[in-house]
Amino acid sequence: MKRLKITYLIILALFTTSCDLDEDPIFLDSEAVYTDVSVAKGALDGIYQGLTSYGAQEQRLFAIAGYSGLFTTGKNGGNNVNNVNNANLFSLKPTYDLDSENMWGGLYRVIARCNGAIQNILTMDEPMTSDEISFNDIAGQAYFVRAWSYFSLTRLWGDVPLWLALPNNDNLHLSTSSSKEVYAQIISDAQMATSLMNGSTGIGYPKQYAANMLLAKVYMTLATNPDLRAEGVTEMDYWQMAYDQAIQVYGQYSLVADYASLFTDTNENSSESIWELQISQDAANSQMGRNFTPWKYKLGQHFGWLRVSADVYVHHETVYPNDPRLTGTYLHSYFRADNGNPVTVYPSNPNRPNFAKAHPYFFKFTEKDTQHSNQYGDQNVIIYRYGELLIMLAEISNELDNGQQLGFVTELLSRVGMSPQADYFGTQAEFRDAIMYEYRFEVLGEGEDSHNNRRRGFDYFLNNTILRHNNNPLFNPSVDLDLNTDESQVMSLPIPLIEINTNDLID
Repeated sequence: MKRLKITYLIILALFTTSCDLDEDPIFLDSEAVYTDVSVAKGALDGIYQGLTSYGAQEQRLFAIAGYSGLFTTGKNGGNNVNNVNNANLFSLKPTYDLDSENMWGGLYRVIARCNGAIQNILTMDEPMTSDEISFNDIAGQAYFVRAWSYFSLTRLWGDVPLWLALPNNDNLHLSTSSSKEVYAQIISDAQMATSLMNGSTGIGYPKQYAANMLLAKVYMTLATNPDLRAEGVTEMDYWQMAYDQAIQVYGQYSLVADYASLFTDTNENSSESIWELQISQDAANSQMGRNFTPWKYKLGQHFGWLRVSADVYVHHETVYPNDPRLTGTYLHSYFRADNGNPVTVYPSNPNRPNFAKAHPYFFKFTEKDTQHSNQYGDQNVIIYRYGELLIMLAEISNELDNGQQLGFVTELLSRVGMSPQADYFGTQAEFRDAIMYEYRFEVLGEGEDSHNNRRRGFDYFLNNTILRHNNNPLFNPSVDLDLNTDESQVMSLPIPLIEINTNDLID
């Protein structure tokens, strides 16, 4: 998929309607698209290209980071705590913001493309020919992406429209389905994906293990949210189902030796990557580097949209001093690429004299070549990786009390030369808190922070993220965001105005 020229994408033009689900009729022509393997694979590339669109990628990652309680930003209004984003999403006081709205639209456009593939591709229970095997894999990936997209939507918005077919002139509007119904569909789609995906499409495309990992995440969510569970299925049932899915992925991948290399364009599709988006400046015109690279860290125009709250850095450094993940995740000192002048922010500038200097930059999405002046980049974006799977298995094993939890943590930390912290040797509750913070240390900013912080409910989010930040010793109201504590606002986003204004069945 890397640097793929997707010439057929001109047939994927979208009309604007509720959820942006109406596709060009040519896209629905199964004779033209879904009876030839090479063309069907092109349609699959169109699905993944949709995930690298500006709304579904750059703005999705920005919105998820912003709504996690872990980041600040200088975007929209300058370097101050009261700019549009800081006063809104980043302080957990969401109103109708463009980034989350465009994320919504971007993901629903991807769902429309998945619906087209699912509706038209013929799959076989026992594929025999190479074409049948390929069609199964392509359809399986469409089910997988649809499941992942709805998982992304319902985790942020709760009840959402559940489109499973393409709209027509008689069916242009759809009311919301309950989050519980959406989760049931996610499970169904992900199970279909595990049965159909077979790896035949090749390098750069996810295998069935990505769907296993998705299912494990879904079951973990249901284990900790009673209102979403199916009737008669207990919390421990879900933890066991999560384990059964996650353990299928265990051993299929391996950790790379150098943690920081995961976030460069020289170690793409590595042994640790379970699913990553294949970015090309020619095919996708990615602006990840422009938006997330700090100002003048490299040549060209760059904005450094994300800063990590200072207390998050301090927490990481306190638990794991000298952790190589610190330098792979945060940037707080560099020389400007244009004039060589030094730039220092916290902690290299410990005084925190103003907002611009008070928080470290987020480094993972920064373009590492300081002499590259193009605003567009082609660094892949990892969605699922093996390091996160090990944390999941440790968390699941702790809940099941199966004796395996410390082994998974040790395996993860051995990569960076760290040993498990003391809390891992305490009570089940102490292990639980430690492993929930381990997600933060390992996969900060990679697209799961908002969910991980909320997955165990409002009280857990309040005590372990919101109040931990608001009451930290560093807190200074002139440079730190005062995070909202109102449960009605901090747990889900309002449905975007564009959906309310175009969908007659949503108020």
